[in-house]
Amino acid sequence: MTGIASAFRVLAATAAALLAVTAATPTAQAKTEPKAPEEFVALRSVDPTIIQEMRYPTGHNFLGEPVDGYRQPLCILTRPAARALHRAQTQLLRRGYSLKVYDCYRPQRAVDHFVRWAEDLDDETMKGEFYPRVDKTRLFTDGYIAEKSGHSRGSTVDLTLVRLPAAPTRPYRPGEQLVPCYAPQAERFPDNSVDMGTGFDCFDTLSHTDDPRIQGVQRANRQLLKTTLTDAGFVNLAEEWWHYTFKPELFPDTYFDFPVAQRSVAGH
Repeated sequence: MTGIASAFRVLAATAAALLAVTAATPTAQAKTEPKAPEEFVALRSVDPTIIQEMRYPTGHNFLGEPVDGYRQPLCILTRPAARALHRAQTQLLRRGYSLKVYDCYRPQRAVDHFVRWAEDLDDETMKGEFYPRVDKTRLFTDGYIAEKSGHSRGSTVDLTLVRLPAAPTRPYRPGEQLVPCYAPQAERFPDNSVDMGTGFDCFDTLSHTDDPRIQGVQRANRQLLKTTLTDAGFVNLAEEWWHYTFKPELFPDTYFDFPVAQRSVAGH
């Protein structure tokens, strides 16, 4: 009996050890999930008046599905970039406009998702809206997709202008008929922003900020956004009217991968 009892004690100890390891695994995983450095903040904590319509946690984007790493529809930025947006917003509110952000900090895992999607030439679910005139085989060559993004450094933002009072933007309905992103504003997806000549994330040369084909009110709207953000310290990417980076960047050489979630910046 002593041998049997001893064997049972060994088995019990082994089972307890296994249970302890199993129980500890979720906690260990949670602890290994990267968090944002203290220099990152949720934009709402700096300026709650800026409208947020975060596209990548939803299916209304060029992939047609939520993007990896976006746990919540939340704009996260480095603190200097967020404060600069607040300064720009203060100026625009006086003129009857508000900024609206589509994307802010972007984790590297999201960029990796973009790359996998671009390499899958059979997936053209959202071509009709976001890249009607671009062959998917040219997305890397033409610079629409890359393996690294300035968004992952935390000081880059995609945004537009909304005339106040802001009308709501209706939810995107998966499977709805797609309209080219460069179609007249009345025909495109009914975004509540001012007319910039194309929609957000439009893979087309018409999205170049100073494209000479964009004139009149559309050009004036782009210039208002550009002038206001330039005065606040941002630099525009010439190929995308919506893309701005605050300079100097706090992390010019670091590509972060913490998820877009409130817990990533909790306590900042």
